[in-house]
Amino acid sequence: MVQVLAGAQILGGIGMGATLSLGALLAAELSGSSSWSGMAATMSTLGAAVLAVPLARLAQRSGRRISLSTGALIAGAGAVLAITAAAVSQFPLLLLALLLLGAGSATNLQARFAATDLASEATRGRDLSLVVWFTTIGAVLGPNLFEPGEALGAVLGLPPLSGAFVFSAVAQAAAAAVYAVCLRPDPLLRALTLRGTAPGPERRRGGLAALRGNPLARYAVLAIACSHAAMVALMSMTPVHLRDHGASLAVVGLTISLHVAGMFAFSPVFGWLADRAGRIAGILVGQALLLGALILAWTGAESAAAVTVSLILLGLGWSASVVSGSALVAESVIVPDRAAVQGVSDLSMNAAGALGGALAGPLLTALGYSGLGLTVTGLVGVVVVWTAVRAFTGRAPAGRPLEAADAPRAGGS
Repeated sequence: MVQVLAGAQILGGIGMGATLSLGALLAAELSGSSSWSGMAATMSTLGAAVLAVPLARLAQRSGRRISLSTGALIAGAGAVLAITAAAVSQFPLLLLALLLLGAGSATNLQARFAATDLASEATRGRDLSLVVWFTTIGAVLGPNLFEPGEALGAVLGLPPLSGAFVFSAVAQAAAAAVYAVCLRPDPLLRALTLRGTAPGPERRRGGLAALRGNPLARYAVLAIACSHAAMVALMSMTPVHLRDHGASLAVVGLTISLHVAGMFAFSPVFGWLADRAGRIAGILVGQALLLGALILAWTGAESAAAVTVSLILLGLGWSASVVSGSALVAESVIVPDRAAVQGVSDLSMNAAGALGGALAGPLLTALGYSGLGLTVTGLVGVVVVWTAVRAFTGRAPAGRPLEAADAPRAGGS
């Protein structure tokens, strides 16, 4: 099961990575202004947020196999629409295409939860983190398809900057096929069967309804959202800050590459930590790393080396927080409600990231990079304070409240 999800993650990562930077370039070209280039990331993030809940509901009703393959197909359709937008020089059509491409990110996020459906408590963090890790391969390979994509586009007679979208469409279609053909038995439907339940309207609740009565799940969702917002806010402004201070494109590229490596390459380590030390311990390690990154950005903003180290720590902190937080989301909710809550978690994560990125620009202008780093520490403070409050009030967040509820009931009742 993990192998199937990992293989599809590689394909999905290639599909997204191949078009991430091209989306910004194409947006600038079709709009006629570089000021619109940021809309590529904004629309993709918005698409991931908007589609997270519908895809989660589809999983809740029909299983992961149908939901994940549908998400990949929507992303593939977005890639085809991007090529069409380039051909007819329509910027609004490109924005719609980028919105649909966000389904690829929503699908990749849901895949990490699919790895937990049949995992035991002892291996839940490991299985989730392995699926996250394989995103690294696609994220590294994808951007390197820019020149081959242009060559392919020239052969096919496609407009400039649109060739790599062909790779994206093919990769997403292949990922959809892997999900549809190989993800058997369906992990979520199998988990429901083992627990004596079945998918159906009578068993389903919305994610928000399930969260209202589950403080532990709310805590996990908030930890993920705050960690993601902190990461996006600082990371999105780092290239601008480095370029304004005379850094070469090579230095900027290396810094972002090391940041991405921190996000994904060490996720199995944090999965092991979450399984051995507990989910809350993993979240707190992530917050410590994020805080270290932000303090370094605050105090070392004028040093390219310090900023690079800060971005590495930022990626590591994000990884620890999201892996542990996602494992906690998965195990703190009963199986019939799990997909819906996970959809709300992904919606919150992407919405927080979009808001963090949107506010980071004005903060950078008003306070500088140092001030941005200092301000974002407030998000870490929210998670740490909530953790302390839960511990002080006796709500031990590292407990296992659903072990009995999730176990098959005696006599099969």
